[in-house]
Amino acid sequence: MTIKYQSHILACVLAAGVFSGCSKNPVTGKNEIIFMSPEKEKALGAESHPSVVASMGLYDDKNLTAFINEKGKAMGKISHRPDVNYQFFIVDSPVVNAFAVPGGYVYFTRGIMAHFNNEAEFAGVLGHEIGHIAARHSASQQTKQVFTQGVLLAGSVLSPTFRSVSEQASQGLGLLLLKYGRDHETQSDELGVEYSSKIGYDANEMADFFGTLKRISEKSGQTIPTFQSTHPDPGNRQVKVKQLATSYQSSHQAKYDVNRDVYLRRIEGLIYGVDPKQGFVEGGQFYHPGLKFQFPVPSDWQTENTPAQFQMASKDGKAMMLFTIAEGKTLDEAAQTIIKNYGLQVSENNKTTINGNPAIAMIAKQVAQGQTAAAANAAQIASWLIQYNGSIYVIHGVAASTDFGANLNKFKSVAQGFKSLTDASKLNREPDRIRIKTAQNDGTLRDALKSANMPDSKLEDLAILNGMALTDKVTKGMLFKTLGK
Repeated sequence: MTIKYQSHILACVLAAGVFSGCSKNPVTGKNEIIFMSPEKEKALGAESHPSVVASMGLYDDKNLTAFINEKGKAMGKISHRPDVNYQFFIVDSPVVNAFAVPGGYVYFTRGIMAHFNNEAEFAGVLGHEIGHIAARHSASQQTKQVFTQGVLLAGSVLSPTFRSVSEQASQGLGLLLLKYGRDHETQSDELGVEYSSKIGYDANEMADFFGTLKRISEKSGQTIPTFQSTHPDPGNRQVKVKQLATSYQSSHQAKYDVNRDVYLRRIEGLIYGVDPKQGFVEGGQFYHPGLKFQFPVPSDWQTENTPAQFQMASKDGKAMMLFTIAEGKTLDEAAQTIIKNYGLQVSENNKTTINGNPAIAMIAKQVAQGQTAAAANAAQIASWLIQYNGSIYVIHGVAASTDFGANLNKFKSVAQGFKSLTDASKLNREPDRIRIKTAQNDGTLRDALKSANMPDSKLEDLAILNGMALTDKVTKGMLFKTLGK
């Protein structure tokens, strides 16, 4: 026994006494100090799942959901943690994303399902997410954060200011917002290749999907230098995963499937992009056909809409607004609940009406523990509670005290613009859906899309959606994606 090994054991013994002890990583076989037990992982997953469903909603497609569960269960059995009860869901979001939480919960957005072009691409990402669970990355990441920060912090979608008024999020949901390190992402890429290959899919397609992700990032202007990102650059990952796939297949000779046509037929009719019934932004207004209301959105503000709430923020991050349903049967009860939940110190509280709807307007400060209300960085909040169609809605405008005055009139204009939606063209808006077409002639993707009457304004998006360039060759009889109602 070497001194180095004895020191490692001593570290584990000390950790066991103070924290939870050393645990063998199922993937690497190495001992690691992990504070979270497998039982706690399972409990956190079960705890966070309702929060995910409430905030994002589940997409209702029984056949597609059955497909991802069939493949997911098969992959779980050959993973490094076959004892985990893996569960798989499609969430109702247009964002191109997939994520996993402790305890075996794996989620795919309908946005990413729309962008896959074969079963092998899906299987690669599926393996990546199962890899995070199998390698216990959430537990490891939490442990690292406890070491470096002393607490597990939930992130914020929009701005640091909003974080100060969103601490009611559960720890389980907070784990969703942790960014895995580059090492974790790289290891999960390796596991994605291994796991998808083991259930019979060509992992080269996983590499190609990273090319699609890179194009999506570039088009949205979200590219960042690799050294500044916790995630490896999609282009770099494409090259690395291609190398891993080639290496795996050279040492494991077998027939590896792609299954392009069968996958494309599976996603026929899948909603693409924003689903209007859940609300949409157009012409400087947010419209919600299902709940029949509208309100203005400040120009050049970034927005994010989920089934649970609508958020928007200035690009400089100095001001944000949040719209959601308030808790309470009356306006007064809802106001008191907000004051209590957010720990607000209210300076103004007035009853009013907004376009004929009973309302309460409040101005308050939320002060971090140990600070005074005069603290320069205290969050200042303007809130409007509005009783409309049997529900009570709340609009919060939030900024640091130093920026609040400059944004108050903007907050007011949004809240006072809340009104009933009566425009039939907005109320009856239908979503775009994936429509699978068959090429009638040899040519390019551009030719095929034009023959399907796709507008020029959508050609580049459709090229990305198809995982192709507009100049790529299309042969007669080949399936391709278009959009329709």
